[in-house]
Amino acid sequence: SRRREYDVGMRILILGGYGLFGGRISRTLARDAGLTVIVAGRDRQRAERHVATFDDHRAGIETAAIDTQAEDFAQQLAALRPDVVIDTAGPFQGRDYRVAEAALAAGAHVVDLADGRDFVRGIHALDDRARAAGRWVISGASSVPGLTAAVVEAHLDRFSTLESVESAIAPGNRTPRGWATTLAILGYSGHPFRVLRDGAWRTAHGWQSLRRLKVDGVGARWVARCEVPDLEVLPARYPTLRTVDFRAGLELRRMHFGLWLGSWCVRVGLLDTLTRCARPLFAMSEFWQGIGSDTGFIRMTLRGRGHDNQPHALEWTLIARNGDGPQIPATAAVVLARKLARGELPGSGAKPCLDLFTLDEFLAALGGFSMETRIRDHD
Repeated sequence: SRRREYDVGMRILILGGYGLFGGRISRTLARDAGLTVIVAGRDRQRAERHVATFDDHRAGIETAAIDTQAEDFAQQLAALRPDVVIDTAGPFQGRDYRVAEAALAAGAHVVDLADGRDFVRGIHALDDRARAAGRWVISGASSVPGLTAAVVEAHLDRFSTLESVESAIAPGNRTPRGWATTLAILGYSGHPFRVLRDGAWRTAHGWQSLRRLKVDGVGARWVARCEVPDLEVLPARYPTLRTVDFRAGLELRRMHFGLWLGSWCVRVGLLDTLTRCARPLFAMSEFWQGIGSDTGFIRMTLRGRGHDNQPHALEWTLIARNGDGPQIPATAAVVLARKLARGELPGSGAKPCLDLFTLDEFLAALGGFSMETRIRDHD
């Protein structure tokens, strides 16, 4: 069937629209004729410098200065008349829902890139308000749980019973890193959180339980446990799961194991949090950014019973080269914005980013970037 065209002039406001992920979202959507893309943040000059780099834009482009912490934030947002608000301005750990509430009051759909477990889990609190407004509030439109859930759903039919989902993300060191992501990781490093393992909820600690992964053509990376929405939303979505695990890794061992040692300082009580060290640690990582590679990957391993009732496993890997890795967490929001603009996302409500797009739709939106997918079934 012929794809529907966009609603003419649909206005998409991107908060943090010149940041690591917001900048990629705004640049991508700017290529879509029929949209109006509003690149917004606290620094309008940075927004203007960013849009000046757009070399192939067919959308209408605007910039705006807006501060989500200002007392008149809701009025600032409403004045921009958005139809969709994409919130990329993390960190989302410990945040309230004032951005989504202001967007709903202005009559807009909301899509956020939240990676905070409690934030994404609690988004249902806005469900009645979103339904009354006839709008969507979609949380976690990023790698987790947006992409990871789409991978599970795409391969679910290979299992009679899905029992385990283990995921890991290991970016290349020469790819850009985000300040909000750094704060999020430092915030839970060394702290306890619940994970589902072997059918029981157990305690894990941030950036611990080291594991080494190897990807052919990329090499080996060390990964450690992270607290992300998947740990909560995947068991709720797939009740047969007995294990859900998520890890991430830094390519440079000096950085990965340095953070691991720091997590132990928190765990044993020498420090209350690593976020106090965020600025020097971030500066150090920037100093070392010229070392290593520009290749990263996401590896997901699904385990359970096949249709012959025998143990079955599937390994899905997405490899990003040429520094294109940050496009992955930016893509779920692009897919959702396009579907909303085409009227292809009926309904309303507030929910985590589950069952709203397919893996094929996600991968199609990555066309033109240096990506490779691999799938391997084994018993």
